[in-house]
Amino acid sequence: MTAVSKSDAQEPQTENTGYGSKSYRTFVLSALTLIYILNFVDRGLLAVVGPDLVPELGISDTQFGLLTGFGFALLYTIVGIPLARLADTGHRVWIMTICIALWSLMTALCGLSTEVTIGSITIGAFWVLLMCRVGVGVGEAGCTPPANSLIADYFTPRERSQALGVYAMGVTLGGMFANLIGGWVTDAFDWRTAFFVVGLPGLLIAAIFKMTVKEPPRGYTDPVGTKPKERVELREAIRELMTKPAFWLMTAGATIAAFCGYGISSFQSIFLVRAHGITTGEAAIWINTPVALVAASGTFATGWMATRLYKKYPGAIAWVPAIGLALSVPFYLYAFTTENLLYAGICLGIGGFVKYGYLAAQYTIGQGVVTMRVRATATAVLLFVVNLIGYGFGPLFIGAISDIFFVNGIVELGVTTEELARNQCHPRVIAQLSEPLQNVCGAVYADSLRSAMLITASLYAACAFFFLLTWRRLDKDMVDRNPARAT
Repeated sequence: MTAVSKSDAQEPQTENTGYGSKSYRTFVLSALTLIYILNFVDRGLLAVVGPDLVPELGISDTQFGLLTGFGFALLYTIVGIPLARLADTGHRVWIMTICIALWSLMTALCGLSTEVTIGSITIGAFWVLLMCRVGVGVGEAGCTPPANSLIADYFTPRERSQALGVYAMGVTLGGMFANLIGGWVTDAFDWRTAFFVVGLPGLLIAAIFKMTVKEPPRGYTDPVGTKPKERVELREAIRELMTKPAFWLMTAGATIAAFCGYGISSFQSIFLVRAHGITTGEAAIWINTPVALVAASGTFATGWMATRLYKKYPGAIAWVPAIGLALSVPFYLYAFTTENLLYAGICLGIGGFVKYGYLAAQYTIGQGVVTMRVRATATAVLLFVVNLIGYGFGPLFIGAISDIFFVNGIVELGVTTEELARNQCHPRVIAQLSEPLQNVCGAVYADSLRSAMLITASLYAACAFFFLLTWRRLDKDMVDRNPARAT
């Protein structure tokens, strides 16, 4: 690790350059990206082990959507804003260290989820798991706002989009490693062991992060001559954001994208197992892992492309992801309708590659339209909306729609919900059913979820529309194009 000189730590640069040496900035960005990867490994593992966890705990698709979505997102979003306010003035490295340790511990505890009896009260395994997921959400709320604020002080505006593009790769790389590790461990051992293997190393990573990453001076890379101001009240920060339509248009697009993306990723393993008859590990390693790797490459490539185009075409930070989101729709529709597993995997990969450019765009625009003193708060407001609506309701929407289609499907075939529950159609237990009920399972078990996935994937077209509207406002709202607004 390259040390930061004493003079660097005490005085701001006379030119608008990044904090510390180039090699140290690279190290810090790598550390933050690793933590963001860990963040998404821990939150995404539940979706990976879902095909085994759901039948063992006897939960419905709606309940699984609650676990992967709203149950995680509610406190994640509520706690996110006060933590971001603290990050605007507090020690960001310490905030992240504590939060990394908390979410890692709670992830490991998910593996202990089982029915608990306290006196005369029995708490089902579902509720125990839900409480652990809430704990994971509380911890992970302290990751992105301070991390974005750190990146803004380590990297200059012209470097920031690419740096945030690298950081945003944590979303897709986290999904890749969650599948690679979680899928293999689940097939080799069980889903509970997967939570231990993934969660416990985070405690060590938290300690190393605190010992190696320095807290930079706040506003270090702002335009020379910018005078720092005291922290503003939340209502004043909101008032500033209300003058920036680009922020809210981008937030609308990012929220719908999160609604679709989190919903699809939460149920992708379950869909592959149901529709193509493969195991949890096979779905994770054969399909989800390469798809996540390709998607991560697309995240970086789109961020790099937008950075290269920014000087000549400033609006590229909005219209590049808009094009990608629109292009993803037909590939997802084909992936969820084809009977060929290879073609499904290829289309899922292409869809992921072209759509994830919006991640770098949402952070670049979210921070670029506000003054430096409310950057972390702006990020928290963005994430509050994106995660509460997108993450909270995306998986729940797919799960509920899937259950509705399943119930309607079996009723149309003359079967009641008392005679057949979805979990009875799982490959491990379906042999216990009569042949007529097995035929009913074959007709609606996978198709009910397929319908929900198709409806959700179609909504990516709306995301593209909102990013195109954002593009029309960037010239007026971005601070670096209006230097007088920087303070």
